[in-house]
Amino acid sequence: MKMRKISRRQFIAASLLAAPALVLADVKIEPTWLKVRHVRIGSAKPTCRLVHFTDVHHKGDTAYLQDVVNQINSLAPDFVCFTGDIMEDGRYLKEALELFAEIKTPLYGVPGNHDYWSRAKFGAIQKSFATTGGGWLLDQTRTVGSDINLIGITCTHARSQQLPQDPTRKNIVLMHYPAWVKEFAGQKFDLLLAGHSHGGQVRIPFYGPIIVPYLVDQYDLGLYQTDAGPLYVNAGIGYIGHYNFRFNCHPEITLIEV
Repeated sequence: MKMRKISRRQFIAASLLAAPALVLADVKIEPTWLKVRHVRIGSAKPTCRLVHFTDVHHKGDTAYLQDVVNQINSLAPDFVCFTGDIMEDGRYLKEALELFAEIKTPLYGVPGNHDYWSRAKFGAIQKSFATTGGGWLLDQTRTVGSDINLIGITCTHARSQQLPQDPTRKNIVLMHYPAWVKEFAGQKFDLLLAGHSHGGQVRIPFYGPIIVPYLVDQYDLGLYQTDAGPLYVNAGIGYIGHYNFRFNCHPEITLIEV
């Protein structure tokens, strides 16, 4: 069969007509299209592998959250870090924690603003995280393995305070708000992890996010070299409120080697 050639003008016209449909399809599919991103910090040989995830905002989609947990387990990290916002409505906390408890390596986390706003029971969260061998770090530190000092700060932390570092170990900070990295410019850490931004959820190519929440500033997604050390901002798992859409910003699980 002889193929009919189309002109450049016809091709451009057809592409423009198809573009809205493709964008709409992506917006509907992407909210649960999990991406596993690999990041390596520093040039030296890594001594630990951790998984970072954040901003689940669980609303009852157990199959999706189960997939998140399964993918985390498949990566077999040394430990897992969560940087806030388990859910927005307290009625979903029990279900989310039951799935979090299935993570097979120690899970450490800090609260996000929605965990406060929903009046989540922090005691129940602590118990769930402890089940994995980890902990819910409320302005606390925890030694992980032989060479990691994990520093967890809450959304109410007095940021002007010096964070408790251990000079004999790698110091990793868990926080919810990315912009707080500016408050720690006088200190130096091996890694800082944050969430909250959701990557903007909708990112325009060559432009970036249309809008981000407060306390994000320029740190909306990915790895940044800051005065306080390398900061990684995760795109998050869920979505805020009732607007379940993403574009050019997949939900993300991040495997980080330090």
